[in-house]
Amino acid sequence: MAKKRRKKYSEFKPDAKRATLFKTLRLTIQQRQRLLKWGLYCLTIVLAVVVQDVIMSRVSFFGATTELAVCVILLITVIEGTEVGSIFVLIASTLYYFTGTAPGAYSIGLLTFLGVAVDLFRQMYWNRSRSSIVLCAGLAQMGYELGLYAVGLFLGLTRWDRVGVFALTGVINIIVMIPLYSLIYKIGLIGGNTWKE
Repeated sequence: MAKKRRKKYSEFKPDAKRATLFKTLRLTIQQRQRLLKWGLYCLTIVLAVVVQDVIMSRVSFFGATTELAVCVILLITVIEGTEVGSIFVLIASTLYYFTGTAPGAYSIGLLTFLGVAVDLFRQMYWNRSRSSIVLCAGLAQMGYELGLYAVGLFLGLTRWDRVGVFALTGVINIIVMIPLYSLIYKIGLIGGNTWKE
């Protein structure tokens, strides 16, 4: 009798008799976890933008400051791999531009191109490890800063002698990526990995 009372839990549920939005929208456990993961990614980017604008923009080291949102976007891009990361970096860089924190619309192209390029490079030549992910995201960050410098020179927004400030900003952001990696990696483990290498 105890065996009959015990029913095995199953994720499968038959379709609802009446089709309403809340009755037909059923997610598996893995789908809910992946939804949670992407929600936490978005929350992390929003928090990075807020912390950057409220706190870190007032702290400078020889004229250089951090760009937390860019660090988070590039780390997520490299962690997620080329299939998911390339779509993510395009959407995230566009949204980053509309926050008003980005220097200009050219930041969308810089972030997307550099994020996808270093992601492809890492997948082709290096194994997936903490050092390879942080190094590739750091290279993309440094390329982003130097790209901002080149565009600023072309548009007349900066001077030749400010190259050191842009390079120092890139180095500071690479240092910031090291502790940020642990947070992003832990969030990325939620719902399992979708990448295959």
